[in-house]
Amino acid sequence: MKTARQEKPARATASKPARLRARLAVAEATLRAIRSGEVDSVMVAGKEGSQVFTLDGAEHAYRVLIESMNEGALMLTPNKTILYANQCFARMVGCPLEQVIGSSLRRFLSAADRAVLRPLLKRADQSGSKIQMRLDTGGGSSVPVQISIRLLAKEGFRRTAIGMVVTDMTEARRIEELLRSLTQRVVQAQEAERGRVAIELHDHITQLLCAVLVRSQTLADKLPAREEPLKREAIKLRELLGHAAEEVERISGNLRPGLLEHLGLATVLHNTVAEFAKRTGVAVKLAGAALPARLPAEMELTFYRILQEALKNIEQHARAGHVSVGLTKPGNLMQLAIKDDGIGFNPKEQTARQNGKLGLGLIGLRERVAYLDGTLIVKSAPGKGTTIQAQIPLIDVPRGGGGRRNSSNRTH
Repeated sequence: MKTARQEKPARATASKPARLRARLAVAEATLRAIRSGEVDSVMVAGKEGSQVFTLDGAEHAYRVLIESMNEGALMLTPNKTILYANQCFARMVGCPLEQVIGSSLRRFLSAADRAVLRPLLKRADQSGSKIQMRLDTGGGSSVPVQISIRLLAKEGFRRTAIGMVVTDMTEARRIEELLRSLTQRVVQAQEAERGRVAIELHDHITQLLCAVLVRSQTLADKLPAREEPLKREAIKLRELLGHAAEEVERISGNLRPGLLEHLGLATVLHNTVAEFAKRTGVAVKLAGAALPARLPAEMELTFYRILQEALKNIEQHARAGHVSVGLTKPGNLMQLAIKDDGIGFNPKEQTARQNGKLGLGLIGLRERVAYLDGTLIVKSAPGKGTTIQAQIPLIDVPRGGGGRRNSSNRTH
């Protein structure tokens, strides 16, 4: 068996530069031997003395394959010493391969990530696990990665070893950010179009309906008493026109929430809930925490759209008798929760209560909340109702101020 270990220089009396050059030559030769498959084991010095880790299972063909991967590959001792690493991992951390092998994985992780990784390594088994974190590349920079962890089979090893595949997530994160930015532009375009349609409805359709309503009232008043059937029909027509004008005004208000802009989220939540309860007959309980004078404009609009979508789904699908709406402030977060006692559904299957799909509106709302660094959670089960919970970090920035999370999307 060939064992790779670092030998002392032949001449103990040699000068320090010569000794360093000799040790470097031995290290480079050892590294080449490991990578070429000429070495069957590696001796690692530790607090408990030297330990030998055999590499009998690492055939040359597999090593060539691992070296050609576009992902980092590692083999670690239980104390996180790197027994083997491929060139891809060395490029990720910006460190020469000869300085990676034999060092500790800890040097490439932050203290927080080390704390997260530690229990995973202790629980590692052959089924494997995955985690996302960042690798320190030196100079204060880091690279986002996904690490797949697997306990290597003990056959062929004198000590337990841990295998890792490290995937660079930089490009995936960049694409995710581009998609999120695109989603936000789509949302802004939607809000602009909603505002335009709302103005058209309010300034043209509502006014036209009001004019027809006045004419119908005049017609009903001018009909003689002997034309009682016609008079009754004219009065019914006037009532229908009045309902139509109210409905158009309601739709216009939902498209362009003017009250939200001028009076704030708490007032709009109260009015929206009251209108929903009156129109549908569903009992609604509203609870709210003491809020700042005004929340950032995007946050207020996002919470309002979440309430709209939730109430729409409740009205169309839930068959609920009671709904609770709560706006609270846990810590540095604003949270909106809407809960109903309806028939529920299975979120994992994304099946709708009636039409076979989870509403596309909720998918769009998830993206809107994610853009504000928040989370949207849908909890439901058949027969147990549904809860929609949105949490968005509360930041202390004036309304309408610059920055990604505080620019207003409203169009006037």
